[in-house]
Parts: sequence; C-alpha cells; structure tokens
Amino acid sequence: MSFAIIQTGGKQYKVKAGEIIKVEKFGNNKPNSTVEFKEILAYGDDKNIEVGLPTVQGAKVEAEFLKNSKNRTVLIFKKRRRKNSRRKNGHRQQYALIRVKKIMSKDGKVLSEAGKIDKINKEKKTETGKNK
Repeated sequence: MSFAIIQTGGKQYKVKAGEIIKVEKFGNNKPNSTVEFKEILAYGDDKNIEVGLPTVQGAKVEAEFLKNSKNRTVLIFKKRRRKNSRRKNGHRQQYALIRVKKIMSKDGKVLSEAGKIDKINKEKKTETGKNK
C-alpha cells in the first residue's frame, strides 16, 4: 500500500489513495474540484521509501476537494477568583475535507490511484463472502 507524507497548512499528514482527510481550510474552492499538493516530504510503499531534503522535487499528490466546514465549538472560560471577573468565549476552527486520488512519484509515475484500490477492496470482500 503506497503512502505519501504531505505538508499543508503548517501541518504534516500521512495519506493513502482513497483516504478522506481534514486539513486546514484553504481558498474558496468549488466542490469536486482538483487540488494538487507539491510539498511532498516522503513517499513509498512496504518495500522502499523516498525521503526528500526537505521535499521530494517533482512528486505530487492529487486530491479532490469535498467541502469547507467548521469543527465543533471549543469553549474558553477564564475566571479570576474572588474578583467577580469571568470571561466566556467560543471558537470553531475551519477545515477542508479532501479525498486523495493519486500519489505520483518524482518521475511522474503513478504509485497508487483511488479508483484501482476501491476495485481491489471490493473484489477481496466478495471473495471472502463466497468462502463463508
């Protein structure tokens, strides 16, 4: 199973093809539009791995933008005792949902693709269902 480590929004994520992840909100993209991540720190599979210094030049991850949304409310409550001083505040962090489609190596070769993985998983499920 191929994976890649991408950097976006000041954070690093380990992603696989077909996976849906939450990342920091970026731009006002339209749903089902394509997003490319070019800051790839490393990629590989079970047998070998390619690590960049600090990034792998030419490697990229293609993803499908699903939606922008907000997380649940986090309450911030500050109280100073014996002074009748209180402050209550709330915060909802914005995020973007994306589905990883392709992981491409530095020479442009497709390491893994979401459509192929979905088909393989469905075939495995039907085979295990027949054996029972």
